[in-house]
Amino acid sequence: MRETRYIVVEGPIGVGKTSLARRLAEAFECELVEELAEANPFLSRFYQDPDRFALSTQLHFLLRRHHQQRALAAGDPGRGVVADYLFAKDQIFAELNLEGEELAIYREVQGLLPRPLREPDLVICLEARPDVLMRRLRKRNRNFERQITQAYLEALIEAYRRFFHEYTRAPLLVVSCSAIDFVEQGSDLADLIREIRGMKQGVQHYIPLGSQ
Repeated sequence: MRETRYIVVEGPIGVGKTSLARRLAEAFECELVEELAEANPFLSRFYQDPDRFALSTQLHFLLRRHHQQRALAAGDPGRGVVADYLFAKDQIFAELNLEGEELAIYREVQGLLPRPLREPDLVICLEARPDVLMRRLRKRNRNFERQITQAYLEALIEAYRRFFHEYTRAPLLVVSCSAIDFVEQGSDLADLIREIRGMKQGVQHYIPLGSQ
């Protein structure tokens, strides 16, 4: 495919989205867009009391991400961008954490937001086993993530799988990275960049040699 202008890195919590997005932004000399989850004032309270804070947490994410995406869409369409989230994935967390009237309120607010937004040229979806995600979360040791359980990660992995199984808005590269470190291992990153440059339309699955 042509030199990609807008790359999105996605995947469940702890999979390494932001770290990889930063490396790709450097490699492709692109602007980096990060969602900065820790800036959400409701997130730590959500993990302590999900029933009470799910809606406020999700609406804050929705509005913050939409603000970023509007700025991105209003900018130079030719400038290179790497983002560590896909705006459309917001519904993954909404459907996982909300139900009934709260989910209806979320969808109503979502429907009021102006469009269109800029669609990516390529989405990279990182996959890893729940035990790997849990180990990575413990290693980075963020206060607001200490309440995350492996059961929640398993549900999130399944929600991501369902979402991207039906995703068709952009070419999709699914990468297995349970045993791969794109940050520490330069050869792993170089191999992935070659895969990105050779990406065609549709969906491709990439299993690095270290993951086999």
